[in-house]
Amino acid sequence: MTTIRLLSPSDSFEALTDLLHRAYAPLAAQGFRYLATYQDAATTIERCAAGECFVAEDGGRIIGTIAWRRGGPHSECGWYAQPSVAIFGQFAVEPDHQRAGVGAELLRHVEQRVQDEGFTELACDTAEQATHLVRYYTDRGFRRVGAEQWPAANYRSVILSKTLPPKAA
Repeated sequence: MTTIRLLSPSDSFEALTDLLHRAYAPLAAQGFRYLATYQDAATTIERCAAGECFVAEDGGRIIGTIAWRRGGPHSECGWYAQPSVAIFGQFAVEPDHQRAGVGAELLRHVEQRVQDEGFTELACDTAEQATHLVRYYTDRGFRRVGAEQWPAANYRSVILSKTLPPKAA
């Protein structure tokens, strides 16, 4: 049974980084230079500390992860700078657990979490040419709201966002 929980200080950042590398390896093989394809454990720690990081666990093994953070005026792009926007990334599922609903469960968890925090939009970015990922997000209610060329990326990113229902009273 899969459970979703906050990343714990006792969890191994090296193991989480290795999970990211395995999950993003097919994208790296296609030539996409996502940060998660090559980041070190220190970068994983930094990215997790920027907000909240959740993990999917099955039988005591971490099989997926997603991190979210608040947007704001110092964000990298105009859409992310809006105070109503939360951003997620570092979204990965172990290859042997992909297409089993783990990613959808992680994403639903973050959607609920940011909605509970009062955000009305949840956004992310991905390579414009990674059409399977763009389709994954659009199939889940995300829409294109912009594009960016990040300095460290060798591809143009599409910015995707989903409007969330108002927080329940």
